[in-house]
Amino acid sequence: MSEGEETKNKSRRSPATLRRLLAYLRPHRGLFIPAALALVVTACLSLGFPYFMSELVGGARDGGELDVAHVSANVNRIAITLAILLAIQAAVAFFRVIWLNKAGERAIADLRRDTYGHLVRLPMTYFGENRVGELSSRMSADLTTLRDTLLQTFPQLVRQSVMLIGGLIFIFFSSVKLSLFMLACLPVVVLLVAFFGRKVRNFTRVAQDELASSQVVVEETLQGIESVKAFHNEPNEETRYGNALSRYIHAVIKGVHFRAAFISFIIFVLFGTITLVMWYGARMLADGAIGTTEFTRFILFSIFIGASLGSLPEIIANFSKAMGASDRICEILDEDMEEANPEGISEGRLAGAVEVRDLHFAYPSREDVTVLDGLGFSCQPGERIALVGGSGAGKSTVINLLLQFFKPASGEVLFDGKPASAYSLSHLRSQMALVPQEVLLFGGSILDNIRYGRPDATDEEIREAARKANAHDFIAEFPEGYETLVGDRGLKLSGGQRQRIAIARAVLADPAILILDEATSSLDSESEHLVQEALDQLMEGRTSIIIAHRLATVRDADRILVLRDGKVAESGSHDELNAQADSIYRMLSQLQFG
Repeated sequence: MSEGEETKNKSRRSPATLRRLLAYLRPHRGLFIPAALALVVTACLSLGFPYFMSELVGGARDGGELDVAHVSANVNRIAITLAILLAIQAAVAFFRVIWLNKAGERAIADLRRDTYGHLVRLPMTYFGENRVGELSSRMSADLTTLRDTLLQTFPQLVRQSVMLIGGLIFIFFSSVKLSLFMLACLPVVVLLVAFFGRKVRNFTRVAQDELASSQVVVEETLQGIESVKAFHNEPNEETRYGNALSRYIHAVIKGVHFRAAFISFIIFVLFGTITLVMWYGARMLADGAIGTTEFTRFILFSIFIGASLGSLPEIIANFSKAMGASDRICEILDEDMEEANPEGISEGRLAGAVEVRDLHFAYPSREDVTVLDGLGFSCQPGERIALVGGSGAGKSTVINLLLQFFKPASGEVLFDGKPASAYSLSHLRSQMALVPQEVLLFGGSILDNIRYGRPDATDEEIREAARKANAHDFIAEFPEGYETLVGDRGLKLSGGQRQRIAIARAVLADPAILILDEATSSLDSESEHLVQEALDQLMEGRTSIIIAHRLATVRDADRILVLRDGKVAESGSHDELNAQADSIYRMLSQLQFG
């Protein structure tokens, strides 16, 4: 599809997606509808001001002079009437603001909740194709745009629409001939409003995409701030961010040119039209074709109409942003979630038997590169299986397939003799626990991070899990103990401390199948000893699948599988494989131990 066709499709889709998101107001219509009605009421009351002012100022005249007696007789009544209208308008506006904000904030909160819930349930392939910074921008900037449109731009639209329609009605009552003359000038305005509005919407979407790209740079830089500083790449990151901002500014400026042309057009044509109408009306007044009261009323309401039309550029620009934002949010909501298989087996603890049958797999982003090519192995409940091999042999891919992050092109994974598809996804993953090489801790307390393994665990169960993971002693040394905040991604803790918290998390989860992905490879000797001791206790009585580059950590495995080119090249215990003169394992062992 060409870029033009894609833009055209997005333009057609924007109003539909915006209406779809506005459906989130339906549960809150008990507040939203009264707020909308209150908007109409306050706008209608505003029309009373030019009407009564025309009654006062445009009263009877004698010989061209103002009828002072007429003004004196009516000024108090009209002033009191206007004061009453103002008081009613203020009271209604008070409740309107409360009702609209309650309905709007709750609706946007529901949308945020649904978008986030959908996002975290998307398959891993989606996160491989979309950058975190862009997704974060959608969750923040785009939803904020929708909120501002609902709470600020929508009231403006209703108010100006009522003022425009009401003003037109009043000027028709004032003079049909003069009103038709004015309306004859409007079609050109309306057509150009539609043209400029579409252009502004397209440029707005491009600008939002570029802003999201700049947010990606910020996210990546802050996530990898250690590497940025270690390599003294602050200037490069500034340049990268500056380039992203330049693309954003370029897109914004292109949109600004259209908006500037639109505003200039509105100023020239709108006020030029009003001037022309006033000239024509003055001629009618001089000829006696219209009375002074009607002409004064026509002028005042024409000013209101002009103000309403003058606000259109800003309203259209804001709605254009909202339509672009709604497209981007709906792109997330329209993505297919993981196949959760809620009808599958969802009860009972697994014994822990795992079998991999003839797996073939290539990552969606690199379909031409075969990672697994007929891989097969099995392990019995409680058995410790180690996967070793060079980089790219497929070790981590096996873990991804066990956890059902990806689906194989062919072959299957079985648990306790049943295919993975026979289980509900949540139940299957609840039976496994992963201790990764790089532990990601969330920015809360140590207690919260351990509880992540089982959210309903008690504080005492968490402390017991920490003891089994050799983590309780160092936690107890902190002044705030288990309430100690770990910092962003756990940076306030050492690598060994983070690993032991991850192990405590796995202990608390009490899995049937334990997956260790290079769990000790980045630790110093003392930390490795403490972590390995905790792992040995954790692996007791569980099926354990261990990935390791450091062969010293897998010597005690029941069976070692050596992967090569996506297949099991060798299988056996440490001693058995070392005894084979030409084995890959023996070569790897000699390279590490000499």
